[in-house]
Amino acid sequence: MGGVGILAGGGPLPAQVAEAARAQGRSVFIIGFDGFAEPEQLAPWPHEMVRLGAAGRMLSLLHTHKCSDLVLIGPIRRPSLRSLCPDTEGARILARLGRALFAGDDGLLAALVRILGEEGFTVRGAHEFLSAAVAQPGILGCVAPDSLARQDIQRGIEVVQALGCLDIGQGCVVQNGLVLAVEAMEGTDRMLARAGECHQPGAGGVLVKLLKPGQDKRADMPTIGPSTLRNASKAGLRGVAFEAANTLMTDRDGCIAEADKAGLFLIAIDPTHFAV
Repeated sequence: MGGVGILAGGGPLPAQVAEAARAQGRSVFIIGFDGFAEPEQLAPWPHEMVRLGAAGRMLSLLHTHKCSDLVLIGPIRRPSLRSLCPDTEGARILARLGRALFAGDDGLLAALVRILGEEGFTVRGAHEFLSAAVAQPGILGCVAPDSLARQDIQRGIEVVQALGCLDIGQGCVVQNGLVLAVEAMEGTDRMLARAGECHQPGAGGVLVKLLKPGQDKRADMPTIGPSTLRNASKAGLRGVAFEAANTLMTDRDGCIAEADKAGLFLIAIDPTHFAV
């Protein structure tokens, strides 16, 4: 069995995947994307920092370290084509991506997964290694959403699924039926900051995070962490609802502790069977 190669963006999840793969007896090598991956997180593991456009260097490293499986994990900001400065192999891959370069994130990531498969790698989802990082449906923590909050969650499900069909984002904030903010390329934390600026009088809003309809879970699964709960509290929200089994929690216990500390509800939902 070959090793696990991890293409790492920011946050703690790349190191967590490495630890889980090592526990399964797999060798691990991490490629950290310059400007996105956090060197202190990768320091305990065999790794190299590589700029995003240097696809030739990445493929060479992955083959040298005998990686058969790849995991794409951790947030990166989608760069402009001009800023990539691809090497020769990178230019070849960009040409193969073709129109996907100008599609939404899902289309681009699906094309990238296909190309990596053609290069001889098997792309796996982080959830295949981090089973403890996903939750089954139910309330986590001490606070439960009331009927008004559940109505806002239902409204959020409708909004996020509509956004997802257009490949725009994975989250939104709803307060008393009013959509305060929707997530685009800026990410959840900045969306929460905008929602706080739009906060209305009355009961606070709800953050809803879902997998996009038809999205490949092997790349860019919805993710929440303790900072998500802290920022939700700062924005005046009442709670966070996320899709059960399809959302990664960077620190499950930390998320629950932050929710309880702030008096927020934290609930894992099945959007197809959620009842107001």
